[in-house]
Amino acid sequence: MSDKLTKSQFDVLCALQRAGAPRTQRELHHETSLSLGTINATVRELTAAGLLDSGLPTKEGIEALAPYKVRNAIIMAAGLSSRFAPISYERPKGTLRVRGEILIERQIRQLRETGIEDITVVVGYKQENFFYLKKKFGVEIVVNQDYLTRNNNGSLYLVREKLGNSFICSSDNYFTENPFEPYVYQAYYAAEYVEGPTKEWCLHTNRSGRITGATIGGADSWTMLGHVYFDRPFAQTFRTILEAEYHLPHTAPKLWESLFIEHVHEFSMVIRKYPAGLINEFDSVDELRAFDPLFMENIDSKIFENITSALGCKSEDIHDFYPLKQGLTNLSCHFSVGEEEYVYRHPGIGTESIIDRHAEFQALALAKELGLDSTFLTGEEKEGWKISRFIPNSRCLDATNDEELATAMTMARTLHLSGKQLSHHFDYFDDGLTYEKLLTRFGPIEIEGYEGLKEKVLRVKTFADSDHFPTGPCHIDLFPLNFLVGESGSIDLIDWEYAGMSDIAADIATFLVCTQDMTPERADDALTFYFGRTPTKEERRHTWAYVVLAGWCWYIWSLLKEAEGDDVGEWLYIYYRSAVDYVDAVLKAYETDSEMEFTS
Repeated sequence: MSDKLTKSQFDVLCALQRAGAPRTQRELHHETSLSLGTINATVRELTAAGLLDSGLPTKEGIEALAPYKVRNAIIMAAGLSSRFAPISYERPKGTLRVRGEILIERQIRQLRETGIEDITVVVGYKQENFFYLKKKFGVEIVVNQDYLTRNNNGSLYLVREKLGNSFICSSDNYFTENPFEPYVYQAYYAAEYVEGPTKEWCLHTNRSGRITGATIGGADSWTMLGHVYFDRPFAQTFRTILEAEYHLPHTAPKLWESLFIEHVHEFSMVIRKYPAGLINEFDSVDELRAFDPLFMENIDSKIFENITSALGCKSEDIHDFYPLKQGLTNLSCHFSVGEEEYVYRHPGIGTESIIDRHAEFQALALAKELGLDSTFLTGEEKEGWKISRFIPNSRCLDATNDEELATAMTMARTLHLSGKQLSHHFDYFDDGLTYEKLLTRFGPIEIEGYEGLKEKVLRVKTFADSDHFPTGPCHIDLFPLNFLVGESGSIDLIDWEYAGMSDIAADIATFLVCTQDMTPERADDALTFYFGRTPTKEERRHTWAYVVLAGWCWYIWSLLKEAEGDDVGEWLYIYYRSAVDYVDAVLKAYETDSEMEFTS
């Protein structure tokens, strides 16, 4: 008999080992789903090989199962769970109490019930919420410092030496029945059948059930859902591939599953099909509430306290949650109460060091008074949260549309000439220096040309100050994405976090910097709309000086956000080019007292 058991031999031995007593062929048929004929033949084979005696596994039979014994479990708990807004803003999803049990605790208990004691939890986001598990359950905690910059391949890389006959689990799954086993025949991925269209990963398999590929999205398909099992051969191959590709730039954003599918023909992993409802993975608060109707009543959430207190509703009245496009400084989600739709804004990590919340709420009140922002409803400046009206089917300002551009410039002029005062004062150069100081916490700024650019920007700042342009309340983050155009054509100017008293050119400069395809000719149109006339040589030159100052300031801000783990995308380059492309032309215009001249 071969050292490796056949699948039917394995199934029969496991069933008898679990039972601890002889079983009839019909009982074995019920427990293994093998046909009676197969069971009869398999029992004869095992008995003849000395692995069964009187219907029970012999010592040799138990030893034959040893290569299939599960060695450990890895529970991945490092991610942000951003789709589970707004609760994920406060705590990791795996720490939620569902049907009376903490999700990750229930999973640990189910693993231990199966005899799996070696359990490692990989944490990252709000990691401190998981530390107690070491004392309570004796699990090992591994901290993933790169959870913001890498996908879940980073978590498996940290524990790659532990992989082999291992369950790989997600901390936020809820299994209605224990899916874990002390012995597993081969590597598998759990799957559930979805009728109709789906956006999940849809598995492709051959006739034997081996996974041959996967597509994101499909219809009437078996989809990846829940836990995974790595046997030793799978783990060894995966570890080799992961170590070879881990440090490649394009690997960081990939799921570990992507690496598997890209090399699928190098692996032997089968699909393990589960009935609907056994594996539960909640992508939204509404999904979880449908599974556990008492969830909202029992949840301890400051965010829900804020919403219910502000809107005079009950937590069970709140529904239709989904995350909105996340900003670089905040997290926002949509929710509804009855037929009314709202946005909840939650302050991002580290924003307290760069955002003056008192000034922001002053500016929000002023914007409401001036009719510039009708969306703001309420909030709390100390904690930084706010609630706004959601504008359905809104879009951002189209700067190529003369009417909309003129309206935006008129709104800016209304703010600047309002005669109102804000407690915060904003200066692009000073704030750039502040961001620079925060950036140096991560090490020296060793960027080619950085110091030379800074010296030129300082000269621009000196010239611009000598113009003695008026100061007034400014939005500071004035650009098309912060103008919401409703279906009726109404326009609201939102996101007042950086607002403060500043040179009034600061806002127009930001608009010119941050508007895509803004040519100098279109910038002249914007200035004409702003002033209500053709701008003077001095006004035009001063505005472009602030384009340089704005670009330089936000360039350093972007470097800081990148250092903190945020991906600012193309904005880093846009801000950099705004400073570099125009600084020499601005200096020449001032030094020769001439019109701004642009070179292509």
